[in-house]
Amino acid sequence: MANTTIYDVAGAAKVSLATVSRVMNNPEKVNPETRARVLKVIKELGYRPNAIARGLASRKSTTVGIVMADVSRAATAQLLGGIIDIAKKYDYAMKVFSMAEHEDIKEAIRTVVAEQVDGILFLNDELESEQMHSVINQIQDAQIPVVLCNVIYDDLDVPSVSIDYEKATYEITKELLEAGRKDVYLASTVRKYTVNLHKVNGYVKAMEEKGLEPLIIRTSGDVAVNTLHFEEFIKNKKFDALISVRDSIAISFMNCAIKAGFKVPEDVSVVGLQNTKYAVLSRPNLTCVDTPVYDIGAVSMRLLTKYMQHEEVTESKILLPYRVVERESN
Repeated sequence: MANTTIYDVAGAAKVSLATVSRVMNNPEKVNPETRARVLKVIKELGYRPNAIARGLASRKSTTVGIVMADVSRAATAQLLGGIIDIAKKYDYAMKVFSMAEHEDIKEAIRTVVAEQVDGILFLNDELESEQMHSVINQIQDAQIPVVLCNVIYDDLDVPSVSIDYEKATYEITKELLEAGRKDVYLASTVRKYTVNLHKVNGYVKAMEEKGLEPLIIRTSGDVAVNTLHFEEFIKNKKFDALISVRDSIAISFMNCAIKAGFKVPEDVSVVGLQNTKYAVLSRPNLTCVDTPVYDIGAVSMRLLTKYMQHEEVTESKILLPYRVVERESN
């Protein structure tokens, strides 16, 4: 067939462009059945890749795709720090893909796959379970190794690195209750994030064990918005402690409470669940559950490396240790 393209081959073989490229350049990365099917189509269609394109595709450098949602969060910056430091050790090239809130998820993943990355670190924790299932299926169909980085997904076959957010939140809630606090609120986000859902579960479990009704306030990460929420909340609610899924939200609440005449921690304890740089910039300094996000990024990159290099992996679901950093707000 004259002027046969890689798109024609991929369509006829019912595989991705990345798979066709791997068959031609790194055949050992493709399972034998798929490889044989693609080679058969290449022969039938008489496909001959452009020499320049073939030369570019056959470069030995390894490229990692990093898929994320929001680059503005402090925790995301720390995750990237860990990822980048390890990637540099292996001399990896990196391509960053941002998935907007209302973007077509399937099309976004097609774009990532079409870039012929050798592995994917998935940082987007904003997807519903059904969307995550679709994303993982697409990536696995393209036979690209993937590791979830600080993203919670219950499928045991999908590698991931995080901490036990449910247990961590349960423990800090229980600590506050045992210290005599009773009206303990959890400040979460309006937008759903997989890690925050687990934080809510841990908080609810601790409250219900004490026979207390869970008290959850949902707000925005935008200070201009959550300040208004908290000013109204302080006027109308009884509280003596607040735990927040984000440090920035905790500090926003603390500022509003102090402005309204409350003393921290005498009248109200405030705890964050991240331990970002904001925690030591606030006055008083914020007590936090320390989520080791830099380490999560670094370990995720090391785990992905094992999969890309076909090394033996003994533990695919990695939960890193965490600790409580006691400061002045509790």
